[in-house]
Amino acid sequence: MKWPNRQKSHNRKFTALSIALAAVVAASAAPVAWAGPEIPFSEAQIFFELNDTDGDLGIHSSIDGEPWQMLEIEDPSERVILDVMPSGRLAKQGMTQLFFESAEPSFDELPPAEFFKRFPAGRYEISGITLEGDEMESTAVLSHVLPAPPGNVRVSGIAAAINCDAALPAVRKPVVISWSAVTASHPTIGKAGPLQVSRYQVFAELRTAPFHKFSLDLPPNVTRFTVPAELADRARDLKFEIQVRGVNGNQTAIESCFTIR
Repeated sequence: MKWPNRQKSHNRKFTALSIALAAVVAASAAPVAWAGPEIPFSEAQIFFELNDTDGDLGIHSSIDGEPWQMLEIEDPSERVILDVMPSGRLAKQGMTQLFFESAEPSFDELPPAEFFKRFPAGRYEISGITLEGDEMESTAVLSHVLPAPPGNVRVSGIAAAINCDAALPAVRKPVVISWSAVTASHPTIGKAGPLQVSRYQVFAELRTAPFHKFSLDLPPNVTRFTVPAELADRARDLKFEIQVRGVNGNQTAIESCFTIR
């Protein structure tokens, strides 16, 4: 990590007095240099999210820790890809948590191969400076291995539509959504490799106002859930999403819709 305000002057024409004054100014400026060990972030994640239905990819990050006044992320080649420095009152207050997700252009605009060239796999260094001037540092490993999308998706035993623009299955309540367990990496996008699922996340929402939404986290051994009656009773058409999260943090999601008779 190279913070620009830590650069030392090598001008040999400085007088002893000017050097002393410079030292006083540097000591009073924020952030101050820290000679001790770096403080790790309590959370430091960088991961990809693939929408397999729409065909788009994005890069996400979730960071948490001690209050900080400066933060940056360097890729495996030590190129800075994010530099955050709050100003004014927010700089005095400090920040503790940061979550971001990039734009997700379609594969027609940005093919997966080009996307992965922008964000190479490897170790990303997340660095920061606390309000007290201490250094913070953690490493996040970004992988190009993505979970395969869930297959054999069914709504109350009927095959799910490939997307919400296709012919939708009409089902009766109670509505049960099920799928086959994901055990492999994506067959065509990213890099092939061992894949272990850490969780499934399911979202269901009304397709018309007032757009009520429901979400649920499920352990990797559970591959079905029942849409809550209070949601199913509110509308005729519903949309759902199944998101598969790998142990490496990467996520793959599919979307579909159905009609309630």
